[in-house]
Amino acid sequence: MASAALELMGFFLGLLGMLGTLVATVLPYWRTSAHIGSNIVTAVANMKGLWMECVYQSTGAFQCETYNSMLALSSDLQASRALMVISLVLSVFAIAMAALGMQCTVCLEGTGSAKSRVAGAAGGLFVTAGFLALIPVSWTTHEVVQTFYRPNIPSSMKFELGECLYVGLAAALVSMLGGGLLCVSCCDEQGGVRGMRRHGGGYPYPAGGAVPGTGMGGGTRTTSQTYRNPTLQMGGAATASRGQMLARSNSNSSQSSTHRVQGAKKTPAAGYDVTGYV
Repeated sequence: MASAALELMGFFLGLLGMLGTLVATVLPYWRTSAHIGSNIVTAVANMKGLWMECVYQSTGAFQCETYNSMLALSSDLQASRALMVISLVLSVFAIAMAALGMQCTVCLEGTGSAKSRVAGAAGGLFVTAGFLALIPVSWTTHEVVQTFYRPNIPSSMKFELGECLYVGLAAALVSMLGGGLLCVSCCDEQGGVRGMRRHGGGYPYPAGGAVPGTGMGGGTRTTSQTYRNPTLQMGGAATASRGQMLARSNSNSSQSSTHRVQGAKKTPAAGYDVTGYV
């Protein structure tokens, strides 16, 4: 039960991390304009993301423009796009594999340790996806901080950390945590927890009920005490009871036939006695 709880917790944490990564990838709030120095006009706010650049005015107008050319972008922005997309794809594959390998599903039943290995592989994919999402978030954060404290850059070109960076950082950590929980649950299942739960035959035990070396059913075990399966013992008990019923029916039929034979013998004897006296 402990491994099943870890699997469910890891699955939901990985799903939450994937949703956070998706939000951080789509929204443009990676860099926001910094209102410092001479740039104190707060009527217009600029936001930059991976796919578009937006402008928000104090009148309520919100305009966005996507980047026209992918090749014209900087190398760090192109790498951030690729890493975030790969992280999302790995998270989707991890969710599908976790749904197949968890104990609460009926997929891959009867395959032994293959089901737990699938769950462990899903955990590894979650960890990899979280690590890939953590790289562009940390990279962009470092670049924004370094640019902000450079004195030779004008204030109008400086940006602050956007909300998507915080969301992406939290999503990456949550994804890695969920993947780690899935891997730990896989290690517990490989240790025999799941195999013990699936065996329906039970453990063998002595037929006489005595345990060797204890004083509960006798000191030692005799040679007649053989180890049997509880399922086989139940079948044997049922066979023995059926045999006793058949034996009882045979004995009843034999007794009734004996009474009929004795009655047939007594009738001519009584007739002989009467004719003899006559």
